[in-house]
Amino acid sequence: MPLYSQDQINTIAAKIKRVRFGMFTTLDSDQVLTSRPLTMQQIDGEGNMWFFTSDEADFTRDLAQHAQVNVSFSNPDEQLYLSVTGQAYLVKDRAKARELWTPLVRAWYPGGLDDPHLALIRVRIHTAEYWDASASKMKQLVQLAKTAVTGRAPVAMGKHTTICL
Repeated sequence: MPLYSQDQINTIAAKIKRVRFGMFTTLDSDQVLTSRPLTMQQIDGEGNMWFFTSDEADFTRDLAQHAQVNVSFSNPDEQLYLSVTGQAYLVKDRAKARELWTPLVRAWYPGGLDDPHLALIRVRIHTAEYWDASASKMKQLVQLAKTAVTGRAPVAMGKHTTICL
């Protein structure tokens, strides 16, 4: 029996399908959280997110000691926010890199798939938490107006869900 639910993985993938950039947060050797934007290439069927990186990037050295990471995605136009936690691994896998390669990646790695510093980060998703407030702007404004008049917290502003893999 798999350790994950394919429906859960599909839900995560669908939520961030149109949000390619995630803020990838790591813990450095001084116990300081740092973030940088990375482009997610894929969520595979086993619950792994894949990113291209350079093995020369400072933060990749921290992954060996502090593999727990967070990747947050947002799409304010659709009122969608998603936070993923997981275990990150620096991977040198030319076959996987070839599978994920696009012409846009070449801008970062002029040497292409033969670039000696080309690497991948595989993040094994542990949890994903999302807030989906896809209600129309008008509905949100009505809810906020009710809050202002009644002094009570707004209701039905969206959906908050946590998925554990």
